[in-house]
Amino acid sequence: MLRRVYGAEHDDPDPGPEPGREYADLVGGPLDGLLLDVTGWSRQARAGGVALATEIGAFGAGGHAWYRARPADPARWDWDGDSP
Repeated sequence: MLRRVYGAEHDDPDPGPEPGREYADLVGGPLDGLLLDVTGWSRQARAGGVALATEIGAFGAGGHAWYRARPADPARWDWDGDSP
């Protein structure tokens, strides 16, 4: 099963992960199942979580979905809600 990376275009012929990059698995919420490229992110940046732009969240176009690294499994980031 080919996994799609967050930010890849829907018509991208190869939207999957690239060798040599590090990814987090997005769990729950509107971006469930996508991979987030966290290559080069510091431990502090990863701990702070991230607001990812999405049109399919509770706030539609211009909205964001918040994800945070799971403390016991930092390769999996759980949805923490939507914001405008």
